[in-house]
Amino acid sequence: MDLIPGKRRELTCKLITIGDTNVGKTSVSTRFTDNQFSYESFNTIGIDFRIKMMNVNGKYVKVQIWDTAGQERFRSITTEYYRGAKGVIFVYDITDKKSFSKVNSWCRVFDAWGDKDAEKMLVGNKCDLEEKRQVEPEEGKKLAEEKGMMFYETSAKDNINIDHVFMKLLSKVVEQQIPEVTEPPRPNKVVAVDGELSTSLDANTGKKCCSSG
Repeated sequence: MDLIPGKRRELTCKLITIGDTNVGKTSVSTRFTDNQFSYESFNTIGIDFRIKMMNVNGKYVKVQIWDTAGQERFRSITTEYYRGAKGVIFVYDITDKKSFSKVNSWCRVFDAWGDKDAEKMLVGNKCDLEEKRQVEPEEGKKLAEEKGMMFYETSAKDNINIDHVFMKLLSKVVEQQIPEVTEPPRPNKVVAVDGELSTSLDANTGKKCCSSG
């Protein structure tokens, strides 16, 4: 995470999503950045990229979300983008046991290519499909504890826990990786300031999914 020079102290933070194809990585990212969900499923080709401005713990953060493809044929491309990521979200589909079993493999790939100090989050997506569940919440919690990660279950479709996932991860990144910088003294006079840029969280749907962090 780097400082951006300007009138106010602004930071950039690179996050990446990692996981098998069709687990909903793009849907999770799009729901967070644009508050949108598409019922049509399209596989990411290589890398997709989104930006969102956030106010995290009183710091202005330009969040760069790199959505990586899950197909093996793009592995050599996507791993190049792991470098410099300060936060990583490993996503699996709670209705697909195989996608959960592959999390360990994705963790090994990131450990080989990514930043060893990156903050990590495990996300079980599609928790709205309870009747099709193949992975129990306790399994996700256990794996997250073993890997030293935070854990949430989400639904991009019903907007469950999406904001919480990113805000928890960003707060951790800011807390752990941003050194405190003493602000210069302000002039003893009234100064006009541009309108404050901030992002409000979407209202909760009232549905509950499992989380630990």
